[in-house]
Amino acid sequence: MPPTPPAPVAADTAWMLLATALVLLMTPALGFFYGGLVRAKNVLNTMMMSVASLGVVTLVWALMAYSLAFDAGSDWLGGLAFAGLRSVGLEARGTIPHLLFMAYQGTFAVVTAALISGAIVERMRFGPYLAFIALWVAAVYAPVAHWVWGGGWMSRLGVLDYAGGTVVHVNAAAAAVVAAMVLRPRDDYARRALLPHNVPYVILGASLLWFGWFGFNAGSALAVNGVAALAFVNTFLAPAATLVVWMLLDLRRSGRATAVGAATGIVVGLVAITPAAGFVSPASALVIGAIAAIPSHFAIAWRSRTALDDSLDVAAAHGIGGITGALLTGVFAEQAWGGVDGLIAGRASQVGLQLLGVVVAALYSGGMTFGILKLVQVALPLRSRTRDEAVGLDVSQHGEEAYARGEGAVLVRPGIASATPLPQPTAVAVAGD
Repeated sequence: MPPTPPAPVAADTAWMLLATALVLLMTPALGFFYGGLVRAKNVLNTMMMSVASLGVVTLVWALMAYSLAFDAGSDWLGGLAFAGLRSVGLEARGTIPHLLFMAYQGTFAVVTAALISGAIVERMRFGPYLAFIALWVAAVYAPVAHWVWGGGWMSRLGVLDYAGGTVVHVNAAAAAVVAAMVLRPRDDYARRALLPHNVPYVILGASLLWFGWFGFNAGSALAVNGVAALAFVNTFLAPAATLVVWMLLDLRRSGRATAVGAATGIVVGLVAITPAAGFVSPASALVIGAIAAIPSHFAIAWRSRTALDDSLDVAAAHGIGGITGALLTGVFAEQAWGGVDGLIAGRASQVGLQLLGVVVAALYSGGMTFGILKLVQVALPLRSRTRDEAVGLDVSQHGEEAYARGEGAVLVRPGIASATPLPQPTAVAVAGD
């Protein structure tokens, strides 16, 4: 008689239900973070790019991408055994139901695709964006996730990525840079100040991201155990260190610690600790967080002087932060804390493995992103029209406005003239327009 398969563990299942909900919250939180950073006329479009990922990416994940990421397959790509959620039921995968594991991993795919939008807001048409993220999650995210977490070649080689420094952040940032280059700069980029319209939204988004990130990192233990507790504490400590160093850098540079800078520092710290959260000590997490502030802070200052219109600095925050965290994982990882020994523990080769993982993931993501965008462009124009950019993508892409502009105003929809001219918005409503 064949042995009875192990049943899911109730405590682990309960924790992973909560962790899945926490990570799902990160996508609308990202919408607030990004939405506050753009001009008032584009806030709904920017937030919708995150909200839409909840729908489009979830469907692609369930139908195909989950199987490509987590079916055994080969070293390079999973098979199709789980396509359409076949053979994905209540049986245990580890100590939780397989169906729950699928959902948890799906929330990672959703937020990763949404991250890319920060580089192309205020100029990419919404329909082509939906087509792009649908193709990207299947052709780019799923293979990279398979390499690291699905038994692929990176995991066999020993590349460490606890919760997504390479799979999520480097992957998304490489795609963001290529997308920004393909879309070209906004029409008024470098000609006028493009200021955040709602800094409280930015603070709210960063705070909710930090809250959800406890599910992102501690949930990656997939169980209620000491590794989850370690990842939880490191997710508490590292962003705090980044925040303090970021504020000190702001004070040194301009004499003012800005709220946008503080929120950005929190996110950079979260990004940097993600690949290391379950592999390093709390003391090392503080050091990683403190170090991560420096390259990202200066990368943001440098990028603003270049022709690259990475609108919300996805490359500097998520790319540089993710690379820094991935490499420092190779420096500070310790077998005593659940990983393998890194440089400080006497194993310098781990840094080389981390660098290899980062470089290959970035090159693959960037190259595939270019191909996907060009493919979409064959059928659908990627870039919004100059007139639509001037009016704002909220109106041109969604037929809505985030803020009322006075009684009796008639909403201007694309191609339809307003019956009543809209009054000029107040300076408070459109700060940065």
